[in-house]
Amino acid sequence: MNAATPHLATQLADHPNTIRTADNTHLFYRDWGQGRPLVFLSGWTLNTDMWAYQMEPLSRLNCRCIAYDRRGHGRSSDPGRGYDFDTLADDLHSVLTQLDLHDVTLVAHSIASGEAVRYLTRHGAARIARVAFVAPAATPYLLKTADNPNGIDAALFEQGRAALSRSFPDWIEANAAPYFGPGVSRAPLDWTIRMMLQTSHQAMLELAHVQTITDFRAELRRLDLPALVIQGDRDASAPLELTGRPTARLIAGASLEVYEGAGHGLYFTHAERLNQDLLAFLDRRPA
Repeated sequence: MNAATPHLATQLADHPNTIRTADNTHLFYRDWGQGRPLVFLSGWTLNTDMWAYQMEPLSRLNCRCIAYDRRGHGRSSDPGRGYDFDTLADDLHSVLTQLDLHDVTLVAHSIASGEAVRYLTRHGAARIARVAFVAPAATPYLLKTADNPNGIDAALFEQGRAALSRSFPDWIEANAAPYFGPGVSRAPLDWTIRMMLQTSHQAMLELAHVQTITDFRAELRRLDLPALVIQGDRDASAPLELTGRPTARLIAGASLEVYEGAGHGLYFTHAERLNQDLLAFLDRRPA
């Protein structure tokens, strides 16, 4: 970088599609369409690009579709800190308040299920009408403990993080095909890999850790708004019986939709069905 090249933070600050958070992190966002607001929260190491097959069609159907790149992801800045659910919830609060959004439908994929829950218990639901969990991977609690016997042994999580630390590209390649499931060409895999490799190595590792140790069971019981859980029965990244089904069970009145044969990337493989389910969910009003 030469002296004539603006610093990245300055470029981001001057970008019209950037939100500045309380700790001066700049979050890139997209805002398509007009009408009922949906805010899409991306999965672990993914960014706004993943939601293209929801945002584009829904923005033509009286929906305002908003998504942003999490800190350390995609086109957002990399502050070197804040990779915990409290800070990520505060980032979401910055987006909602600065865009002055109300009656919002949150659509949270994978690890973002934790962001959505923590936002609701930390900031309340005044701006939120309903929440859809798509292939949740952080809720309710992943770690095996005495009171969570169906969780995963800590040693297995440690092995996984060691593999991530050694070579994230190799880890992605080994897990790419199971992510979508059978019948998907190489092109969507490469598209996903490009997104994942835009994420800071620090953010990737810290979020992989915090996701496995955070217990959302008590917070899920506190939620009091319409909730929909959508998950595939072949989700290799977040098995239905570990994540989606108990998540729906803990939220009073929540609905569970199980997509037969779907993996973790159902926003792509089952985009049309997901979009129809989200449109139907928009008409469900808070009690």
